Amino acid sequence: MNSLNMNSLTILFLLLFMTTAANAQKVEVMEDVNKVVDNTPDSIAKALMARPAPGSTRKANQPVLFLIGNSTMRNGTLGNGNNGQWGWGYFAHNFYDEKKIAVENQALGGMSTRTFYTKLWPAIRQALQPGDWVIISIGHNDGGPIDEGRARSVLKGTGTDSVNVTIKETGVKETVWTYGGYIRKYVAETRAAGAFPILMSLTPRNAYDENGKIVRKPQGPWLEEVAKQVDCPYVDLNEISGAKLDSYGKWKTDYHFTSADKIHTSKFGAELNARSAAEGIMACQHPSLAPLKAMMKNVELPTVDVKREKGKPVVFITGDSTVKNEDKNDDSMWGWGSVANTIFDTSKITIANCAMAGRSTRTFLNEGRWEKVYNSLQPGDYVTIQFGHNDIGDIDKGKKRGTIACAYDTCHTYCLEGSKMYEVVYSFGWYLKKFIQDVREKGATPILVSLTPRNIWKDGKVERRNDTYGKWYREVVEETGVDFVDVHNITADYLDKKYNDKEKPQAEFYKKDHTHTGKKGALENAKSFAKGLKKTNCQLKKCLSVR
Repeated sequence: MNSLNMNSLTILFLLLFMTTAANAQKVEVMEDVNKVVDNTPDSIAKALMARPAPGSTRKANQPVLFLIGNSTMRNGTLGNGNNGQWGWGYFAHNFYDEKKIAVENQALGGMSTRTFYTKLWPAIRQALQPGDWVIISIGHNDGGPIDEGRARSVLKGTGTDSVNVTIKETGVKETVWTYGGYIRKYVAETRAAGAFPILMSLTPRNAYDENGKIVRKPQGPWLEEVAKQVDCPYVDLNEISGAKLDSYGKWKTDYHFTSADKIHTSKFGAELNARSAAEGIMACQHPSLAPLKAMMKNVELPTVDVKREKGKPVVFITGDSTVKNEDKNDDSMWGWGSVANTIFDTSKITIANCAMAGRSTRTFLNEGRWEKVYNSLQPGDYVTIQFGHNDIGDIDKGKKRGTIACAYDTCHTYCLEGSKMYEVVYSFGWYLKKFIQDVREKGATPILVSLTPRNIWKDGKVERRNDTYGKWYREVVEETGVDFVDVHNITADYLDKKYNDKEKPQAEFYKKDHTHTGKKGALENAKSFAKGLKKTNCQLKKCLSVR
């Protein structure tokens, strides 16, 4: 099809759905069977302007991976997290080589298997080319009225039966099929275009069965049955993500969803589902998937590059520039984690300094640095968690690394300056509690470490932040029972005693500014950590080399 005809088709398509949108505005907004109100289909013309025109992301003759779904795949009209919710389709491209294949998220909130097929699928079907791929993962909205309101319900099961209906508000006549019937239509029409279908079960809900496990959706077995009937790849996304949530516990599972309902995911949940989808495709043995697998990337979990020795646990050290810095020579800035070998017996423990200068709890998490530590943990390991110097910065502008200044669980959605993207930012204490819970989930031991003191003095005493970060640390300790090493006050006591008569102790202890230590300061902070660790019940103290 030439570009002129394609443009004409696009214009006609938009005009058709602008008319549909006008009619839809007359329909009373209704809750679905999950008590969720999604207004996106009532503004479908606007939605079409935000979603890419089908096939428009194609580069030359390269294939396109089309994603077919609802709000769990593309949330809202824009899919930019402005309501704190994300669909997993936004993150799916992270697992595919963009030089080989384009990933096109054609999902739309509020669509059912039926309404997507009648309203959005025709344009996608027209855009399909031989060698393309189509992931079909839809069904959350398949309940409710069949012939009034949104009229998006389908018949249950995988049978071949159907029913003729007339939509009460519009008079439109329609044949409604079973869930399996619609899925078979998607598969057949995808193959007719020379493309390859992949059936994928739905994302899990934040709901538990009588055994305390995440509820598995009934569409999964239906899809698997259809996949066998038509010899199509099947990925049980519902089970893969559900099993992960089962291992997390309720507190962690809750923040993978939003507080609004039990279906729509936060960024955490969307990223989890995107990874589960990629893992499921890579693990599926259907022979037709081989070409797609060759175009995938990043499916293996990222980990810390640490050499493990039998019988030796690893202590992962996390933090900011006060933990890891230039660490080059006697005149450079040093972090205490880089001299941790001076306090540990390395015949008993392996040290992995994973800290990074300039990071807050938030950016250490957002940049995937924490994920590498989490994925690397084994039972018996230890993780030190020391942040705070950079958490006090701006939240939505500048370096965008600040966190909400408190210890209790709270969050807020911010529009990030310089972009049209949104982020849910949590409290300082929340990030610490996430790290602690993650470590314990893996059978490892977390150790909370207070931030190092700064070279700011008043009345002969070094500044202490026990009314802010110190207070928040202790509140987290009280809530979680985590082992706590108070480097802040141990080092401050040392500085008060050694430098109380000197105006400029930075010449020996600090380098270049009031925060960063030289090698002498780093060595002293390491000693402070050892001193504090000895006062705890943590078994890591048995690996200390200092007495």
